[in-house]
Amino acid sequence: MLQILNVIKDRGSRYAVSGGPVRNTEDIAAFLKTLKSHKKFAKATHNSWAASLCDGPQRNDDGEAGAAAAILRMLEREGLTDHIVVVTRWYGGTHLGGDRFRHVTSCTRAYLEALAKGV
Repeated sequence: MLQILNVIKDRGSRYAVSGGPVRNTEDIAAFLKTLKSHKKFAKATHNSWAASLCDGPQRNDDGEAGAAAAILRMLEREGLTDHIVVVTRWYGGTHLGGDRFRHVTSCTRAYLEALAKGV
C-alpha cells in the first residue's frame, strides 16, 4: 500500500492519497479495512475511492459527491487496471465548492506519478 500524506491543505481541509493493487471486491474490502485500521484514516471525513478492475469498475464517493468518478476517469486514462486509489479528506470547516474536485484530481495525479516512479 502506497500512502502519500498531506498532499494538499486548503482552508483547513487536508487531503491524502493511498492506493495499491486489487483484483476483486474482496481485495477492495481488505484494502479499505487496512487503511481504516490506521486511526488517522478511520477518523477522516471522506475516504473516496475508485478501483479499475478487469471485470468492471467499482467506486464509492463516501459522501464527497463526484469524487470517485474523477478518480476512476484518471485510472482509466492511465490504463491502470486491478488497482484502487483512495483520496482521503479531513474537512476543515469551510466548504471548498468546485475546488474539491481539483484537489481530488491533484491527489490522484500525485499518486499516479509516485507509482510511475516506483516510489
